[in-house]
Amino acid sequence: MNEPDDYSPEDEGALHHELTIPADCAGLRLDQALARLFPSHSRSRLQGWLKAGRVNLDGAQPDAKFKVWGGEALQVDAAPPPEAIAGAPEDIPLAVVHEDDAILVIDKPVGLVVHPGSGNWSGTLLNALLHHAPALGSVPRAGIVHRLDKDTSGLLVVAKTLEAQTDLVRQLQARTVGRHYLALVHRVVSGSGTVEAPIGRHPTQRVRMAVVQSGRPAVTHYLVRERFERATLVECRLETGRTHQIRVHMANIGHPLVGDATYGLRRSGDRLLDEFPRQALHAFRLGLRHPVTHEEMSWESALPRDFEDLLARLRVPQP
Repeated sequence: MNEPDDYSPEDEGALHHELTIPADCAGLRLDQALARLFPSHSRSRLQGWLKAGRVNLDGAQPDAKFKVWGGEALQVDAAPPPEAIAGAPEDIPLAVVHEDDAILVIDKPVGLVVHPGSGNWSGTLLNALLHHAPALGSVPRAGIVHRLDKDTSGLLVVAKTLEAQTDLVRQLQARTVGRHYLALVHRVVSGSGTVEAPIGRHPTQRVRMAVVQSGRPAVTHYLVRERFERATLVECRLETGRTHQIRVHMANIGHPLVGDATYGLRRSGDRLLDEFPRQALHAFRLGLRHPVTHEEMSWESALPRDFEDLLARLRVPQP
């Protein structure tokens, strides 16, 4: 294809494009011509531009099937791909539990994604951190050293310097960071115990994790805190930090988390449990050695309102 003089592939990331439809696009539908002119963009993205009215041809907005013949003036006001704004600062409120020159401890609410990714390129904790402390832009992953699932609430620590991040990662690897969770699980747990089972990708369902022999070592300690008729509140302490570790381990021993759409029960026979809209999991205690002062520090977070309300309702005898 002969590119028009005013078009350059380097311009494909720009917000505004102006070019002339080249002669070798004659006879193509507009969406086909766009695919040829903007090869680095997916067809679904190009279709999105068309549907949003971002594509003008000789001052009009034809549909995707309109044929071009070459020589038409094309204007595209393209929204940037979502990946381009993944690291943009955003003014998102943060519940800051502790902050100094080296670390930041956040009480993450339910629904907040930690890292940008497919389907969540903005509105994440990383975006919020970059707005709260712009200097985090120079620290890998904006200083995030461990994660919580989107619908898991509670405490996590962020490093504000590269040195602090290195130290915290080493503490995590040495299993000296204290991470305690409260989880409401299905059925009555007979006693406290430990699950030591490797976790890896599910062999056939790639969006799930599972206990698999080829997985990475994972250890979860659990302690019974309160029993109900068909559920148990347990405290879980992590030695390792595998993806979905508590959710996978508790499901593996027959006690999946209440509200867990991925690893839980579809029907438990208890309306209160079945109607809870998310996994009942909260990171309530965090303990670590400060990376600069070496002081042993710890913080606690109260249960979010929906979790606390569920427990209160379960404590009322059911008719």
